[in-house]
Amino acid sequence: MCGRYVSPEEAAIERAVEIQRRSWASRFRSQGLFGMRYNVSPTDPVPVVRVVRELEGQREGAHLRWGLIPHWARGKAMGNTINARIETLQTNSSFRDAWRRGQRCLVALSGFYEWQAQPPDWQVAVPYYITVVDQDPFFLAGLWDRSVSDSGEVIESCTVITMPANELMADIHNSKKTAGKRVLLPPGDRRMPAILAQEDYETWLTGTPTEAFSALKQFPSGMMFAYPVGNLVNSNRNDGPDLIKPRGEEGGQSDLFS
Repeated sequence: MCGRYVSPEEAAIERAVEIQRRSWASRFRSQGLFGMRYNVSPTDPVPVVRVVRELEGQREGAHLRWGLIPHWARGKAMGNTINARIETLQTNSSFRDAWRRGQRCLVALSGFYEWQAQPPDWQVAVPYYITVVDQDPFFLAGLWDRSVSDSGEVIESCTVITMPANELMADIHNSKKTAGKRVLLPPGDRRMPAILAQEDYETWLTGTPTEAFSALKQFPSGMMFAYPVGNLVNSNRNDGPDLIKPRGEEGGQSDLFS
């Protein structure tokens, strides 16, 4: 889960966390990917903050591909790597080297989307917009890696860590699709992204592996809020502030219905 989200402007990220080095990729401006986006999808370039140890530990703001490509993969995507489960991030072959090397990053969000299956047959899923009460942007715990293709192209990419859901997210992230059919998830299988507390940003970026892992705590439901939105978000061709308007208030028509 955590497969679509709202990405803040780079200037907002710089106001929220101290950054010494700016590598925001200007080449994305011509693609409409520089600045706030309302429907970030897997494989998109996304803004993150990381530490550049070769430059005396300076914090860098950069765009990385969402969907981690391990250094050993020679630039080839390895399936669904947009999320790394907290239970296996230290052992999964796609993520364990990035973890061991301390290649951790802050993935910046203004909010994210999740789909809730609805009764009576649980086959219709309503999208919800979820955000944090007092932080915009807020940051998810992420890992990054650098891979070089056979042609010499350097691809830097990232993944978002997920963990068991809190009470709010367990109510919303209640299902998954299997063989084209939506099935309800047992409460213990419901997930949420690893939202970092503000006081844990530095620990996640620069702490020891043990210290960083201790920063992965379930964010409290009382510090989050969520509301249903319209079906515009169901198509990644749609982008813009209408996507986060409460359901029934959005404009336009959706290209895809769940």
